[in-house]
Amino acid sequence: MEIATDLTLLHPDVKIGVLRGSPVNHPKYQGQRVFSSGINLTRIYQGKQSYLSFLFRSMGLHNKLYRGVLVEDEPDHLGIPIEEPERTWEKLWIAAVDKFAIGGGCQLLLVVDYVIAEAGSYFNLPARKEGFLPGAANMRLPRFVGERLAREAMLFDRMFYADTPEGRLIANEVVAADEMDLAVSRCIGRAVGSGMVSPGANRKAIRQQTEPLEALRKYLTTYAFEQAFLHLSDQLIVNLERHWNARQRKL
Repeated sequence: MEIATDLTLLHPDVKIGVLRGSPVNHPKYQGQRVFSSGINLTRIYQGKQSYLSFLFRSMGLHNKLYRGVLVEDEPDHLGIPIEEPERTWEKLWIAAVDKFAIGGGCQLLLVVDYVIAEAGSYFNLPARKEGFLPGAANMRLPRFVGERLAREAMLFDRMFYADTPEGRLIANEVVAADEMDLAVSRCIGRAVGSGMVSPGANRKAIRQQTEPLEALRKYLTTYAFEQAFLHLSDQLIVNLERHWNARQRKL
């Protein structure tokens, strides 16, 4: 998915990116599209999910969706001064949510520009119940729903249904399942029809007040430190056995 994101950002003929789940083979949703069920908890339980994978996702895929990629010949190392606006090449992103966006899927909704959700779909961040941190959601979700609801979501398992007023704080648009294709096409038409010269500039201007690069770096310092201990904690194993029935599951 990160490679596809790179190609979307770097290809000169691609104007906008759309994230949407493919039809799945799971018996419960056979042949239906599902946006994202999040990380494979069985891999974590069996010790097959590396700690660094959490950092790669937050600093790689999610960061590219939110900030783009550096322009050619721009210095790329931690020793360079942090300058705003960032010299990045970026594009607009739309997320089309079928069924649900759980965990890492919900985190994606916080870095895209427009969210279209199927009626009856939901979003949640169950990482605390499982025993780890939900990426950069602790920093980003309060900007959408306010700190009180964000705390409820991350500490008390609050679920956001797209059809509710709280869900509409995350979803820009809620449509019937059979109208999703049309809604995506309509949204793309509005974005492309108004010209594609300024989206990157407007995104940079928004980030000046919401999430400058230094703020992200400071957050990731806390995230990397705390996640390391959580990833190796005994409580993580207990939580996955209690809430995920991990002992009986197989990859």
